[in-house]
Amino acid sequence: MENSETKPTLTDKQRARIERNRQRAVLLRNARLTSHPYTSKSTNTSERSEGLPGVTSRTLDTGGGFLLDLDDHIEAEKELNVVFEPGPELDAEQLRCLECGKSFLDSFLYKHFTIAVCDGCRDNNDKHALITKTDAKTQFLLKDCDLERREPVLRCIVKKNPHKSTWGDMKLYLKSQVVARSLEIWGDEEAMEEERERRAGARDKKKQKQFDKKVKELRRAVRTSTWKRDSSQHMHDFPAEGEAGGEVYDEESDTWTKTCRTCGHGVTYEKM
Repeated sequence: MENSETKPTLTDKQRARIERNRQRAVLLRNARLTSHPYTSKSTNTSERSEGLPGVTSRTLDTGGGFLLDLDDHIEAEKELNVVFEPGPELDAEQLRCLECGKSFLDSFLYKHFTIAVCDGCRDNNDKHALITKTDAKTQFLLKDCDLERREPVLRCIVKKNPHKSTWGDMKLYLKSQVVARSLEIWGDEEAMEEERERRAGARDKKKQKQFDKKVKELRRAVRTSTWKRDSSQHMHDFPAEGEAGGEVYDEESDTWTKTCRTCGHGVTYEKM
């Protein structure tokens, strides 16, 4: 009696998992070949490098005129971190675009900001524009707690700073969500505009105060540099004895007084 064997059928979800595993294996294999491209030649090169001076068992002769340290390449392979983003589930419920009404599985806006808009209807310049955290705080008068702590927390994209890689990472928010959060805090556009004017006035007053302080310091420096102290010693010029307007006698105190012609300083003395 013949036993008929039926092959099990795979579901779409299982096929998608198999495909993801296959792609992950291919990426890992390419990453290893990129970081250590001479592994396939190790058997041939090991035979040629046996008689070379300074070649150990952990050294690989590339055949191009230089040697490679296998330990360094092994450490590089360990540090290699390949990030795999999961793809959309084939059997998941499809989303419907708010703009065109078409069904889709995944999109940029839905993945990062949970906005059901397909990639074809995405408007990067106006409706779905992105804004940096600094501009969001400056233009819409928001604080860090308004973006990162107030419920619901606004989602963002973290990217490397394009101006300088050593600076902090750049956070990009969806501008429409930032506008909605600012209206939630300030109430309406008029209150927000009044607060902008108040902050602008306070900023102008602070700048004017700093400017006046610098002008005052500059005037003090100029005045100090132009004024020169007379450090020469003053010599009194008294009239000679017997000269008219020279000595004046006071009978009550029996004293004589003479006055300097230059500064008006008087000296009182007695004659023996």
